[in-house]
Amino acid sequence: MNLGLSSSVYRAAAAALVVAGAIGWLYADAFPALVRQWANDEDYSHGFFVIPLAGYFVWERREALRRAPFEQTTLGLLVLAFSLLCFVAGQFGSELFLTRVSLIGVLGGLVLFLAGRQHFRILAFPLAFLLLMVPLPAIIFNQVAFPLQILASQVGETVISAAGVPVLREGNVLLLPGRALEVAEACSGIRSLMSLLMLAIVLGYFTEPRAGARVAIALASVPIAVVANATRVAGTGLASYWISPAAADGFFHTFSGWLMFVVALGGLLAFHRALELARARWRRPAGVAW
Repeated sequence: MNLGLSSSVYRAAAAALVVAGAIGWLYADAFPALVRQWANDEDYSHGFFVIPLAGYFVWERREALRRAPFEQTTLGLLVLAFSLLCFVAGQFGSELFLTRVSLIGVLGGLVLFLAGRQHFRILAFPLAFLLLMVPLPAIIFNQVAFPLQILASQVGETVISAAGVPVLREGNVLLLPGRALEVAEACSGIRSLMSLLMLAIVLGYFTEPRAGARVAIALASVPIAVVANATRVAGTGLASYWISPAAADGFFHTFSGWLMFVVALGGLLAFHRALELARARWRRPAGVAW
């Protein structure tokens, strides 16, 4: 039995418990507020799934963590100090993003300081995955949401016009005969984009051993979500003209959002299948027929 190793493990565990209590006290207000935003802001409702998934990713790595040696490093203290500075800056500047993202930096710094570089490398993906639970700063969110609104409006106008329905676009408002359809921020598609991006990362993690393929799946979620949302806008406009103005509101509006998200998820799965077929074709020996 390696008593030196056991002693270092016990010291690290005791220190982790003490520091965990300090972190709990430090983020006693920030984390509950984050959870409330997940509950009240549909753009970030996927945040409830991020921590359980990250926990599962850590659990999957339990054997690698058990084999990795413990070695403290001062780099962890530097990361921890920088993250705490971000927390302080966020608190004094009322910047929620800095306050919240500092928690992930604190966790990474603690892993580095208490366990060492090998443990940090093993846990790098679960730590990075936690970034998906942090809402974007308002200034970045608006810079992304507004162009998506305009893009969805432009595609909607093109499709509706191609269907023979007279339509005029003014910014993010589509003017149809007798009615106006506003592509609001909630219809920009950023909600489905954020959720589909998380699902794309999870899909790549479980189905692809290659980092390149995982990145490709994650990147593909962006155009897929944008196209699905633009299709929803166009379909809503056509339904409100051909069927009833009520198709743009209430149950029909909500149902179309869920339906197009399912379609987008299907598109993501189809893209993954296309990657598998392309890989199989590339690996096929010369002269071998399908």
